[in-house]
Amino acid sequence: MAKHKDKPEGEGGAKSGKGGVIKIALGAVLLLGLGAGGAYGAFAAGLIGGGEGAHEPDEPKLVLKTEADPYPLPGAEKEKDAAAPVYGEGGSKYRTAYYSFADSFTSNLADSPGLVQVELAVSTRRDGRVLQWVKNHELAIRSAILAQLAATTEAEVYDVAGKKKLAERLTGAVNQVLEENEGFGGIDDVHFRGFLVQ
Repeated sequence: MAKHKDKPEGEGGAKSGKGGVIKIALGAVLLLGLGAGGAYGAFAAGLIGGGEGAHEPDEPKLVLKTEADPYPLPGAEKEKDAAAPVYGEGGSKYRTAYYSFADSFTSNLADSPGLVQVELAVSTRRDGRVLQWVKNHELAIRSAILAQLAATTEAEVYDVAGKKKLAERLTGAVNQVLEENEGFGGIDDVHFRGFLVQ
């Protein structure tokens, strides 16, 4: 004899059927949500999609000391005959390239009858495009540098900290001209080759 109660038809079977369908539906919705979230995350990270606009901008890259510059300055062919530079093991792992302005910069000082005359060079750790742009936009860069020199006080040019701040302002001025004209700065520092105050 059976010890269980007889269930009327439709009660037990119908409930378990509905519960199974609901569980499957919830599982499907959950999987769709996870899939959509994963797809969005991959798209946002740039792993998928994007078409034309998804490529990395072609900006000057840092050049390792062991690599050749993919964009050497014109006239660098003469230097190829010379011995390759030997870099030290310490310091930065990137090579530094310099560009010296041929002419000096002379300006009045702010609120002073004094004059300042500087000879400058710029440096970058990025590929040769940056120095090509400096050479190409030298006239606009000269104008920006002269404006910064004219805004410099006499006290600043006699002080080491003032000269350091001036070099930082000049670096910013050069990079601003490059960003306006080429969309990328890339100059790391401005260096004084000569500094005369009268």
